[in-house]
Amino acid sequence: MRTFLALASLLGFIASVVQATALTYKLEAHEKACFFANTEHKGTKIAFYFAVQSGGSFDVDYSVVGPNEKVILDGTKERQGDFVFTANDPGEYRFCFNNEMSTFAEKIVDFEIAVENENKNAQIPSKQGSSPEQTSVLEESILKLSAQLSTISRNQKYFRTRENRNFSTVRSTEKRIFNFSLMEGALMVTMAGLQVFIVRFFFQGARKGYV
Repeated sequence: MRTFLALASLLGFIASVVQATALTYKLEAHEKACFFANTEHKGTKIAFYFAVQSGGSFDVDYSVVGPNEKVILDGTKERQGDFVFTANDPGEYRFCFNNEMSTFAEKIVDFEIAVENENKNAQIPSKQGSSPEQTSVLEESILKLSAQLSTISRNQKYFRTRENRNFSTVRSTEKRIFNFSLMEGALMVTMAGLQVFIVRFFFQGARKGYV
């Protein structure tokens, strides 16, 4: 029970440091979708990650627009991105994906928006009788653990993206091989029928000449 309470306290402390939203969105052809994050104080750290999992050439246009319509990040035909920037202006930040370049291909986009908690006074729950030095060391260890977990999560997303792209390549190759086999079979049948027609035509012509 004590272990469970301690774990819950640690998770609560980590959650008080960073607030993150991870989503998977289906972006239709000719569609532009935007998502929003709000900050109230200057200097807040915002992390933005995205990866196109399937659809077309695995690319999408993106943009990050801050308050007063100030463009912070943008790119065209990008497969994935991982950015961290400082919100110099408080207000609403807009994260947009644009698939208007695609005529028919829909895209599956995984993305995550992580905003540093503006409450700087969040403290780890301390055990009764523990010294401030012990609490500080434990707090530092938890922050390192949180950073390592974030790195592992991003690596998992990266490998997931590669796996999806490789599977898509395999499916595309199989489809092409199947279509080529059908074309090859149809061509062989056509050539065989043409040969039979030519041979019959020559024999019929030879009989008429003989008569």
